[in-house]
Amino acid sequence: MVTSLTPADLAAIDARLSTTDDLLRTAYPGDDGSRQPVHTVYVPADRFTPELATVWRRTVRDAVDDAGGLDAVASLIGLDAALASDVVPRVREKLAVEPIEDLRIDFEDGYGDHGDEAEDAEAMRAAKRVAAAAGAGFAPPFIGIRFKSLEAATRARGIRTLDLFIGTLMEHGGLPEGLALTLPKVSTVAQVEAAAEVMTVLERAHGLPHGRLRFEVQVETPQLVLGVYGSSPVAQLALAVPGRISGLHYGTYDYSAALGIAARYQSMEHPAADLAKGIMQLAAAGTGIRLSDGSTNILPVGRRTADAWRLHARLVRRSLERGFFQGWDLHPNQLVTRYLATYAFYREGWPEASERLRDARRGTATGAVLDEPATVRALAGFVLRGVRCGAISADEVADATGIDEATLVALAHPTRHQEAT
Repeated sequence: MVTSLTPADLAAIDARLSTTDDLLRTAYPGDDGSRQPVHTVYVPADRFTPELATVWRRTVRDAVDDAGGLDAVASLIGLDAALASDVVPRVREKLAVEPIEDLRIDFEDGYGDHGDEAEDAEAMRAAKRVAAAAGAGFAPPFIGIRFKSLEAATRARGIRTLDLFIGTLMEHGGLPEGLALTLPKVSTVAQVEAAAEVMTVLERAHGLPHGRLRFEVQVETPQLVLGVYGSSPVAQLALAVPGRISGLHYGTYDYSAALGIAARYQSMEHPAADLAKGIMQLAAAGTGIRLSDGSTNILPVGRRTADAWRLHARLVRRSLERGFFQGWDLHPNQLVTRYLATYAFYREGWPEASERLRDARRGTATGAVLDEPATVRALAGFVLRGVRCGAISADEVADATGIDEATLVALAHPTRHQEAT
């Protein structure tokens, strides 16, 4: 059949769209399918020791015992008996084996200003302790530091701490596989570009491959969400420093305070927080940059333990339902509700997700839902996240759907899979 468009016409269209093709390839590569932790635990640098995960495990165990056990806590936060019987044994094992997934050693607000000599020593000591924990096999899968911001008052100090931390790690066995670095109080694209330049200099100095040092950007200033000229700087970050940013982390209290919200009403679920996180979500879509919600400072200790556990569990679930699969935890006792709420989220959705995945793979629709490829990606991504955090086992997935973990990754992240193959 004769067509109207000639090869020259098609070549002209390709030339017209070449800039778009380059933009989509560089700024929107999609998620790489690697594991994302369900939380980030923050501890001041001067309180970090290689045994921190063990200490937190014991603390939360004592709190759970005081409350009558994991089943009692599950009931307290509203899990019905059937769901609790499915979730509790998995959470018990998680707390015993891997209580902390991601640990950030804080040299910023949680640490303060101890003077240059003290912070120099602390930065090197933290690196040595990270190396010791990694070498002994009991470091969390993801670990690193939050250094001070690149605002004028703290810029030199933050860069020096990062430099000393990376240099000391390199002197003591190299970088841990799950190294995570956090840049706080970002207000402009230029600050992120400067941070990327610092990473490049450090990579060259230590013979690291380009792009090895990535960092999280904390979204805790209004200026990063809506800039002075009416545009959204956070949406420009992926293209400004391709491949450098690993995550966008919402900063609940700095952001709320900057908007003038009274302390009593500062919360992860304030309308202003939801607006900022919605813009973050739009900005990160398709870029491969992960999202993290913030924290609650209502801690489960003393007489407020029960109410704080209920609040924390509800906020964790709320974030998950809105597509924020990671958040911050500030106290050991928050671990129990982090995992109870997270595992309940995945266990509740697992039967339907497995059935729909199985039908999609077989090309059948035995139920009332006919899933399109985009929905299949979402289903696979949901199950993959459940597997990665321990809520669902890979054997369960294979038995229920006939899909192994590698295939699950390919279904959830087809663009990256096609590039790899």
